[in-house]
Amino acid sequence: MSRIGIRPVEVKDGITVELSPTKLTARGTLGVQEVSLPYGVTVVQKDNKIVVTRINDTKQNKALHGTVRNLIQNAVTGVSAGLEKKLELVGIGYRAALEGNTLVLQVGFTHPVKMEIPEGLQVKIEKNVIAVSGADKQRLGQFCAEIRANRPPEPYKGKGIRYQGEQVRMKQGKAMKAGA
Repeated sequence: MSRIGIRPVEVKDGITVELSPTKLTARGTLGVQEVSLPYGVTVVQKDNKIVVTRINDTKQNKALHGTVRNLIQNAVTGVSAGLEKKLELVGIGYRAALEGNTLVLQVGFTHPVKMEIPEGLQVKIEKNVIAVSGADKQRLGQFCAEIRANRPPEPYKGKGIRYQGEQVRMKQGKAMKAGA
């Protein structure tokens, strides 16, 4: 049995969940999230809990069981409390700014990198930290990955854009020759 799939998803007050045979819709203070429900998994709402079960024990349905449960959990968490990721800019002269709905990064190129902020996400900048928040975990993670891809941390000096708390594995660099 799936350890993750058997756990029920708690639905807090202020969140409404609508179930249909093919999708689940969660509405909360921060927006609306939809999760499509594949064949092989059944979802039932009991009181303030959502329970996910599978119809049989095929390999496909076992894989979907935990996945669908986590997608539902992410949707419910996103519309109630919201999700946030933080990125750090490490390097001399590296900075970020907001111009309307555009994130402008200066990360060592001859030109500024301009990125449109997707709908449903908010970006805040404090010194060298970019905080991205929103209700959709997939869209949030994708946008943060695109920001990081502009200048990933390099292994010799550690300069670049990294997630807050990320450990960058550093290389030693050129070894000095022993003097004779």
